[in-house]
Parts: sequence; C-alpha cells; structure tokens
Amino acid sequence: MANFFSRLFQFGSQNMAIDLGTANTLVYVEGRGIVLNEPSVVAIETENGIKRVRAVGDDAKMMMGKTPDSIEAIRPLRDGVIADIEVAEHMIKYFIKKVHGKRSILRHPEIVICVPSGSTSVERRAIRDAASNAGASQVYLILEPMAAAIGADMPVTEPVGSMVVDIGGGTTEVAVLSLRGLAYTTSVRVGGDKMDEAIVSYVRRHHNLLIGESTAERIKQDYAIAIPPPDGIGEIIHLRGRDLVNGVPKEITINQANIAEALSEPIGAIVESVRIALENTAPELAADIVDQGIVLTGGGALIKMLDVHLREETGLPVTVAEDPLSCVALGTGRALEEPVFRGVLMTA
Repeated sequence: MANFFSRLFQFGSQNMAIDLGTANTLVYVEGRGIVLNEPSVVAIETENGIKRVRAVGDDAKMMMGKTPDSIEAIRPLRDGVIADIEVAEHMIKYFIKKVHGKRSILRHPEIVICVPSGSTSVERRAIRDAASNAGASQVYLILEPMAAAIGADMPVTEPVGSMVVDIGGGTTEVAVLSLRGLAYTTSVRVGGDKMDEAIVSYVRRHHNLLIGESTAERIKQDYAIAIPPPDGIGEIIHLRGRDLVNGVPKEITINQANIAEALSEPIGAIVESVRIALENTAPELAADIVDQGIVLTGGGALIKMLDVHLREETGLPVTVAEDPLSCVALGTGRALEEPVFRGVLMTA
C-alpha cells in the first residue's frame, strides 16, 4: 500500500525540466519528454490601472508589435536572464498549469531550470524564486552549456575534452567540458536577438525602411547565412515596412548577401568567443578537441554556412547537433531523470 501511494504521488508530481530561453521556453516532463515549446512572451492588459495577464506563449507572440495602448506584449527574459520577475512568474505558472492540467493537485513538482554560465548569483536567485513562487517544491539549476552537451550526446562524464557552442536567443555559451564539469566556459550576450537587431539596423541604414522585430526574426530564420553565398547574391527577399522618409508603407527587395553583411558583427563576436575559449583551453583538452571537434547547438546553429565558417576560422571539425533547438531542454531533462548526470545539478 505504501508503494502504491508512493507511485501515485510520484505520478502526480510530474517533475519537470525547463529550458527558460530568451526566445522560447521548452518544458520536459519526467517520463514523457518535451511536451511544450512556446515563445517566452506574455501579453499584459491594463484596465482602470489594474494589470492582468491577457495571453502567454504562442497567443502573446502573435500580438507583438500589433497591440493597442491597453495591452503590452512583454518578453520577461533578456540576455538569458529574468528582466521582469513578476511577469516571468506568471509565465512559468502558466506553462506548469498547461503541462500538468488537473494532475498538479497531488504534489508540487521538482523543477530543473537551465541558466547561462555567465549569470550572476542575483540573476540565478531571481530564476529560482520565480520557479518557487510558481509552485515548485524544489528547484535545481543546471548550466546551459552542460545541458546542451548532454542533450547533444557528448561524452561529458568521460575524461575526454569536448567543446560545445550553444547559440541561443540572448546569449552564446562556449564551453570545454570534461568529467561532468566545465574546464573552461565563456558567455557572451550575443545571440538571436542581436541578429534580429542587426537586420533591423541594416535595413534602416541602407534603405530608410523600418521593419518590426517579428519581420526581422522571420528573415533570420528563413534566409540567414554566415558568409556571402557562392554567387554573391543568393535568394531574393521581399521586405515590407514603413518608409522613414515619406512615412508610408513600402516594399523593398534585398538578397542573402545583404543579410550576411548585416550579420557579420554578431557572427564575428561568436567566432571571437570560440577563439578565446580555444586559447584558454589546457593542452591535453585541446588535443582531444582536435579529434572530437566543436558541436553547435541552439537556434543559431541553424544559420546556413555557420559550421563551414567556424571550420575555416578554427581549422577544427565542426558539426551541428541532431536537434539543435531542443538540445538544452533534452539535456536538462536527462539530468533530471538519469542518476549519472545528477552531479551536474546545483541547488544554490
């Protein structure tokens, strides 16, 4: 009977791992895998001075840039850390409730959340507090590059040096791992958001056209390329926005080579962070990386020709993980489920 109740409570708890990303939040539930993948966006409506949550996730993302004065679409995370703790709590509560449904009545879950390696103790406390206030019984943290490496099936528990480059929405994490630890890590606040900003800035500067964040993000996802295409032009892109000279809607045409030029600065910062990491790697680990190569994870890994560009710049083998968008969530989930990885979790 005791075993029955133990299993019942375990089923009710639905322990989970959360990849709380700047752009998207993924939730991994113990025994079920990834069950939720939605944008990290909350729409707040203000009526008579009282604020309430209007929408979260996909519904809120559709409102970005299109809201009336009474509604504000907020992204509570910036550069991989919580910028608005109250809104972040609402978002985490919503995702927990959506995943659990009525089963959450039995017990509060244990939650593992990934954090950037460069986050401060204050930023980590904010993430822990947000999850605790959202109903977690116990909150564990895991460093993002470690989660990405576990999710990409890299040999993190063995005495072998391996390098992971996780390019997320707010940060790029570069780490050398060995024996369940980070031998060297660096975190630069350059990621998908900075790339979106670079595209907006380029179009504004060269064509006097103002485009929104959502348009820039769509261009990045569909056409982004790390180096100019072989023919010097690539695909043709039609853009709509507001003409800054005449103040009226307008459509222009650019090409992939223009996008490569726009992204040269953020991609250059990522390449430089990889170089710095290699310079600071111990000789024995560096020798392993020559064999193992560099693994790219995160949404930024999907940028065309980025692996080729890094290979040319470093002279090392570079591969893109099998499912780069889900690597961090899968790794965080495996750290929750598999005893061999429990040593990488942090409680403080």
